[in-house]
Amino acid sequence: MTIASPLPLRFTIGARTLFAVRRRLVRVGYNLDDVLRAEALRLPPLDGDGYLVTSLPERHLAATAVALPGSAMMVRQRYSRRYADLAGGFDAYFAAMSSNARSALKRKAKKLDGAATIAVRSYRSADEIAVFHALALPLSRKTYQDRLLGAGLPADPAEMLRLAAADRARAWLLFADGAPIAYLYTPAEGDTLIYAFLGYDPDWAEYSPGVVLQVEAMKTVFAEARFRRFDFTEGDGQHKRQFATGAVDCVDVLLLRPGLANRALVAGLKAFDNAVTLAKRVVPSNFARKLKR
Repeated sequence: MTIASPLPLRFTIGARTLFAVRRRLVRVGYNLDDVLRAEALRLPPLDGDGYLVTSLPERHLAATAVALPGSAMMVRQRYSRRYADLAGGFDAYFAAMSSNARSALKRKAKKLDGAATIAVRSYRSADEIAVFHALALPLSRKTYQDRLLGAGLPADPAEMLRLAAADRARAWLLFADGAPIAYLYTPAEGDTLIYAFLGYDPDWAEYSPGVVLQVEAMKTVFAEARFRRFDFTEGDGQHKRQFATGAVDCVDVLLLRPGLANRALVAGLKAFDNAVTLAKRVVPSNFARKLKR
């Protein structure tokens, strides 16, 4: 039986949590192979108050709800799980992008190349990943991912080194005039590379270093011809849309055991989230009307 752990169900506005209610939940996160599977996914046995399921294909939502009859259910997030198919070569992959996308990528690379002497280095072995971590960590501390989201590179590289020793990690650094300005780290799960950490020096933001580095990383991955897919994981964004070749509509869903308290909690979360969504629509509209006066 999978062990449940206490997890906070947060009432948030933007990045600010007003308060949270804890429930003992079994957390289930599906990988890309699971997401692409045709048959419905099975939840593990439950020993807590419910499940928090991430990256559940939306087409399996109804079947998953049946796994906990009478449950209080709430979809907390909808998004496209994007990935790149690595079959074929980089030239074919690049040619499949729109002409506008290709032109934009070339312009960004040319702009950066005109501003500094550019170099990209790849890292693979445990010794190389140790070098990568030492160079990338100070850069990570400067990024918004670290400062605002707490999602920068881990301070302890032990897990990264363990994966690298098993040939299950790839990493890249982009240098400008000899100094690192962007990093990308991707652990491997089977024949899939996972988009885990990407960041760049905010002082170079106008040159799109993260995008430039992603292009060079994709060239390396295609040339190696070992991996089948590049998984851009949960969430969405322009960067992921630009480099993906496919997507699956997914949801993060909360399933709580039947009961008055759990139903009240889910109802409260839904009402709160709806109110926040409505406020986001109303405030910009009012602001726009004032500007027109």
